[in-house]
Amino acid sequence: MTDTLPRGEDKVRAVRAMFDTIAPRYDLVNRVMTFGLDGRWRRATVSALRLPAGSLVLDVACGTGDLCRQLAAAGHRAVGVDLSAGMLAHGRAGGAPLVQGDALSLPLAAGAVDGAVSGFALRNVADLGMLFAELARVVRPGGRVSLLEVAVPTNPLLRAGHKAWFEVAVPRIGGALSDAAAYRYLPRSVAYLPPPPDMVAALEGAGFVDARRSTLSAGITQLLTATRRGGAQPGGR
Repeated sequence: MTDTLPRGEDKVRAVRAMFDTIAPRYDLVNRVMTFGLDGRWRRATVSALRLPAGSLVLDVACGTGDLCRQLAAAGHRAVGVDLSAGMLAHGRAGGAPLVQGDALSLPLAAGAVDGAVSGFALRNVADLGMLFAELARVVRPGGRVSLLEVAVPTNPLLRAGHKAWFEVAVPRIGGALSDAAAYRYLPRSVAYLPPPPDMVAALEGAGFVDARRSTLSAGITQLLTATRRGGAQPGGR
């Protein structure tokens, strides 16, 4: 990754190459740099779907399959899609099928899944609006999405501590355990994210209702949830 944030097709190529590179130790670095909190965040992501057991749920940008395993533990049927062949090669999805594909052109029919999740993927796609539109296409009416992403705390003291950890410590940890350039890019990639109200509005504009944003762990991560317009409310099929 260069110091300039890439856009468009340059971003797609750069993100694919970066995740291919860091795949072998991706899970280890995640656990270390979040003090193991990432597992709690992923469980919250699955719980926020509020779908009945047995639902078919897509994990977009599934990586090595952490969310797929959480979905299976909750009684759901999971399928994962990721751009990076390297990440899929190191997948541990507990038997869930993992497919290489672009999140902006998912290899699924319209209305094929009951819900969709993603973990820290929103800032890595080339066009967030296109992602939301594609999720609206593949999630059935009344289905749910639950999208986990990094955030910046609003409390000034927490924000200062978060900045020091995310922008100084995380690149050093990533450099020691994996690839230094990748973990310098990851904190800077937060700049790709629109303001929270804009993301909520974009979800609703794509075809979802009841779009909401909540924060986890004092605001260092955020969760976007919504229901696909046109069907039963959460909890029904």
